[in-house]
Amino acid sequence: MPVPKPMERKQAAYSNLDERYAIQGEKYQGQQYSHIYFTRLRHMRNLLHALVPSLKPLLPVTTVLGLEEGKDCILVGTLYKHMKLKPSILDEYAKERSAIPLVKPHNFMHPDDHLILEDESGRVTLAGAIPTAAFVTGVVVALHGKETSAGNFLVEDVLEAGLPPQTALSSAAEDKYVVFVSGLSVGSDTFNPLQFQLLIDHVTGHLGDENEQSIASNIVRVVVAGNSVHISPRFVNGQTVASKDQSRIAEPIKELDIMLTQLVASLPVDMMPGCHDPANFSLPQQPLHRCLFSGASTYNTFSSCSNPHQFELDSVQFLGTSGQNIDDLYKYSDAKDKLEFMERTLRWRHLAPTAPNSLGCYPYTDKDPFLVESCPHVYFVGNQDKYETRLLEGPEKQKVRLISIPRFSESGAAVMQWSQAQPNLCLIASLQPGPSSTISNCQLEMLFDFGPAGHIPHNRNGKEERTDEIRL
Repeated sequence: MPVPKPMERKQAAYSNLDERYAIQGEKYQGQQYSHIYFTRLRHMRNLLHALVPSLKPLLPVTTVLGLEEGKDCILVGTLYKHMKLKPSILDEYAKERSAIPLVKPHNFMHPDDHLILEDESGRVTLAGAIPTAAFVTGVVVALHGKETSAGNFLVEDVLEAGLPPQTALSSAAEDKYVVFVSGLSVGSDTFNPLQFQLLIDHVTGHLGDENEQSIASNIVRVVVAGNSVHISPRFVNGQTVASKDQSRIAEPIKELDIMLTQLVASLPVDMMPGCHDPANFSLPQQPLHRCLFSGASTYNTFSSCSNPHQFELDSVQFLGTSGQNIDDLYKYSDAKDKLEFMERTLRWRHLAPTAPNSLGCYPYTDKDPFLVESCPHVYFVGNQDKYETRLLEGPEKQKVRLISIPRFSESGAAVMQWSQAQPNLCLIASLQPGPSSTISNCQLEMLFDFGPAGHIPHNRNGKEERTDEIRL
């Protein structure tokens, strides 16, 4: 019997590009959020002014203060969305609380919402051809229109910055993959340690036949995109925790560390914080402290990263968040799916336009780190309801693979992304029993399908298959 040839895991040149999200050098001195809005407006105004000569060559660019009634012009400013249902801290003190119930809908849009454009000189209410439902507070745009006799600005066309420039990809002959997983929620009622262990065993090459292990050897990195642990709310409500309960707070983190140690012993892992993790709440979230992972942090393959997280693998640019920016857009605007929200953030050239209005962020005074200055090849967002993907193409031949990563604790799904010269090839690894209904829009797909004992899962054609079979 021939002895199987040992396999070596492939390597990829890695560069962490999270420096712009670090706040160690910042010093809070009671500054207000107006600075970050002015910085954003100055940066975006330069980009939009450069577009006007080619798109609207005969129109003058003016300010709100310089508007003249009935005269066509270009106006550049920051949008403010006036929303009737938007929550306010003053609502609980309202005298007419019976007339306005304090409900928390999943979306705060209302037919009476309207947009206002603001620059350093003033503000003006917008009307006309601008889709109110698609925009949110904080987006910087250029508007073609004219002032009406009522003092409003009648919009005829909206100019967005569009996708930023993209670096060229280098050619590569090898297949290499990056695995994305989010929403592990270790310690929650929905977390299944067996599911995560099965994923770990496949990624590390401890399961499957020679073909499966060959594919696993092509995985060069794992990215954990936030919400990895679940700590009971009764332990984090600001009250004193009894000594007998203090050890229970650390149990989910210890369990996560044990599982991560198995991963980092085999391949590099990037660990991003999420809104439920023991990290700062405001964006950008700083890396989780290494002392939380006493086992995994002993390996140089473990990287605690920020949220947002930006990195490069073999000239392929990756950019992603743990989902707060997209979840906030979902509350205050409308789109057909989460991928459309992701596309808008790239076209607006801003990862989190609703920060700091409705999404917490650090009050920077001289920069806005969420500005997207270079177009990524892969843009991922974690902790979403379901897996989705789409290839976004720009006017200057930009190609961006958009990936919505589902919560692992609910879906049992992780996403594997091609990291080489064709980032539009992706696949999903599902650990849920039964037929796979979430796989779509992929040119390359893989399914790891595990059922409970005695259960035989089915493929997309309804035929019975072995639970350890990989389908390409």
